[in-house]
Amino acid sequence: MPFSIATWNINSVRLRLPLVERLLRDHAPDVLCLQETKCPNDQFPEKAFRALGYEHIALHGQKGYHGVATISRVPFEDIVRQDFCAVGDARHLSTRLVAGDRRIRIHNLYVPAGGDEPDPAINPKFRHKLDFVEELRLMNAEAEPGVSALLVGDLNIAPLEADVWSHKQLLKVVSHTPIETEGLLRAQGEGNWTDMMRRHVPEGELFTWWSYRNRDWTISNRGRRLDHVWGSHDLAPQLETVEILSEARSWDRPSDHVPVIARFADTPA
Repeated sequence: MPFSIATWNINSVRLRLPLVERLLRDHAPDVLCLQETKCPNDQFPEKAFRALGYEHIALHGQKGYHGVATISRVPFEDIVRQDFCAVGDARHLSTRLVAGDRRIRIHNLYVPAGGDEPDPAINPKFRHKLDFVEELRLMNAEAEPGVSALLVGDLNIAPLEADVWSHKQLLKVVSHTPIETEGLLRAQGEGNWTDMMRRHVPEGELFTWWSYRNRDWTISNRGRRLDHVWGSHDLAPQLETVEILSEARSWDRPSDHVPVIARFADTPA
């Protein structure tokens, strides 16, 4: 069967629930991975998602900070919550599901932003981010025989020159410093992941985030690609499209991130 997945840093799921409902009604992905839900599990608005046909909900939340949620029309076989860096943050959620003749492990991730100062010696938030990315190197797309894999979410790093509005001006800005970009690309390569967004659009600008500080983001277009869709190599030939819903940045009371939707064709006979 064809399969689709969306990822979105929603920056408070309760505050922006109408935007999430709009996404699901208009685009109907099979799976939606949310980051920065800022919601403890017992206060997550499950009823709203079930009303739209998304009966399967996996949560890893905490009050006021971080939090990830995976919402699906397809049942889960397995749910895993990993505590990266052993600090108790709700930043990872892994689910395995069966879509037709395909079994897929989905990692939903929210990598730390890292603060403002790109020096781990004086900025513990940046040190935490680097440690998190180092631990990400252990996550392998081929870890489960016979199971495809997707890794999606807000990775808070724009690794390529065309992933930012100005490569030269952002080289010393957190999210595009060489130590971050090299670390993320190393994790991608060592983990046998395909960058699905760049497979679909190999060259040119791709942005998924525009700062709230930009008075008119459409004019300045000072964006960064902080949200990612990685997949195991076996899924790459079935990739049909990757769509960045940039118009969502202009919706009422928007997140500073926009949704990304990847669609895959049916597995070949």
